[in-house]
Amino acid sequence: MRRGRRSIAWTVGGAVVVALLLASAGAFTARAADPIKIGFGMALTGGLSANGKPALLAMQIWKDDVNKKGGLLGRPVELVFYDDQTNPATVPGIYTKMLDVDKVDLVVSGYGTNLIAPLMPIAMERKLTVIGIFGLANNEKYRYPNYFQISPTGPDPATSTATGFFELAAKQNPRPQTVALVGADAEYPQTALVGARELIKRHGFKTVYDKTYPPSTVDYTPIVRAIKAVNPDVLFVASYPPDSVGMLRAAHEVSLQPKLFGGGMVGLQFTTVMTSMGPMLNGIVNYDYWVPEPTMMFPGIQDFFKQYQPRAAKEGVDTLGYYLPPYAYAAMQVLGQAVEASKSIDQQKIADYIRATEFTTIVGKIKFGKNGEWAKGRTLMVQYQKVQGSDIEQFRGPGKKPVLYPDELKSGNIIYPYSAALK
Repeated sequence: MRRGRRSIAWTVGGAVVVALLLASAGAFTARAADPIKIGFGMALTGGLSANGKPALLAMQIWKDDVNKKGGLLGRPVELVFYDDQTNPATVPGIYTKMLDVDKVDLVVSGYGTNLIAPLMPIAMERKLTVIGIFGLANNEKYRYPNYFQISPTGPDPATSTATGFFELAAKQNPRPQTVALVGADAEYPQTALVGARELIKRHGFKTVYDKTYPPSTVDYTPIVRAIKAVNPDVLFVASYPPDSVGMLRAAHEVSLQPKLFGGGMVGLQFTTVMTSMGPMLNGIVNYDYWVPEPTMMFPGIQDFFKQYQPRAAKEGVDTLGYYLPPYAYAAMQVLGQAVEASKSIDQQKIADYIRATEFTTIVGKIKFGKNGEWAKGRTLMVQYQKVQGSDIEQFRGPGKKPVLYPDELKSGNIIYPYSAALK
């Protein structure tokens, strides 16, 4: 009788132990299958939404690609994002909510200098690893070691949009002598103009005009007339999309024709701007980050566009997606590779790996250096050439925006002076 009771006791006890083991295994499996959450704010409305929406689409394509291959660390990836409305004041609340309520594991920034700036204090306080998406010199003041910038501006971001422009100017024959500087009174243009002033001194040019205008400006004709009055050889413009369009239209209206024109004009890279401005773009020498030239065909980039462009057309966002989307995808590639290689979602382990590693991405090799910027800059200078009408198809292939700088990626020659490219 005792033996029977003992057997029953062992049977019941064994069943309990097995049940507990199975339950704990199930719990472990569930935890292992919990998604890795990556959080960010993004400009889905407001002035930067024309770039924010394509960036989001690129990040979603990366998520889909990764999840098709089994996710990260055997766990699916989930993107948690909110519209920052292109309003820096929304950023602290968005990231606080994602970290404290949504319990995201990792974060990346939203798009643009002004939207990254309010994230920096939070990142430092929480000891987060952050990959910034197209911010200019956001970490120059903080020098936060766990911040990394995907924009290829390099170790001296303040001069990045001007370096190639003034190097090209210095090589022309006859060499230009005088320079006009103009830009919006806002964070990015102010930073770019500081860099331009430094380069003007370095190359020995003479400044004949150096002014800013309020970001609320809508009539650029008086500004352009004032520039025309001093007759500069070179005009460097640091502007946001509405200003870039306004300045270019006003320049054609008053027949402003410096020998070299462009530099730091944000927005001319966007598909909608290229198709709306058409031939007015011809001759402009401007910064860019990716163009469909043979020298820029890095492994994986064409496969990315085969996914991106049909989805972009369906969703009504930037149809070509050459400016920001490849880099938004590459930012996620860097983060994903760091998670896999460090076998962790620990912020410090990921940051240490990113700092020490050269990454292979769809925009080429990336190695981070000083202040989390690219160790070697790769801001392009391209020139719009032989643009005809507003047909989008002309921009899909090479020839309309040849790379002039840097030399290792050069795919065409400059048409100089500016007036010659207008013929």
